[in-house]
Amino acid sequence: MMAARSKKKISVESSGKRKTAIARASVKKGKGRVRVNGSPIEIMQPDMARMKAMEPLAIADAMGRLAKADINISVEGGGTMGQVDAIRTAIARGLVFWNDGAAGEDDELRDEYLRFDRSLLVNDPRRKEPKHQMGRGARKKKQKSYR
Repeated sequence: MMAARSKKKISVESSGKRKTAIARASVKKGKGRVRVNGSPIEIMQPDMARMKAMEPLAIADAMGRLAKADINISVEGGGTMGQVDAIRTAIARGLVFWNDGAAGEDDELRDEYLRFDRSLLVNDPRRKEPKHQMGRGARKKKQKSYR
């Protein structure tokens, strides 16, 4: 009889979006390093953004699903917090598919992410509303009086 082989994938590509920010994550076998645009996630600024980006890593580490996986993330577009939301979505999706079961996903990790934050595994479809005529922005209009 043949021994059961590990069903780990060589590399998993995932992405996350928020407003106009797009993050692409590559999860592969390694030593547990996480890099954002080539620099470690631990030195990411501001501090609040770093803590928010590391939430999916803390959940996966608590469940023992983070060891031996390197994550390289490239992010572009948008502002700081939009990029952070895109990063955390890309990390969460990548780890769910990296720690796969028989169905192709890690159901326990996915359920824990959904219990923590329903929007962690789903891209945010909201976009900025364009400016309309007769006003300064999307909703603000010039006031008028007929009396």
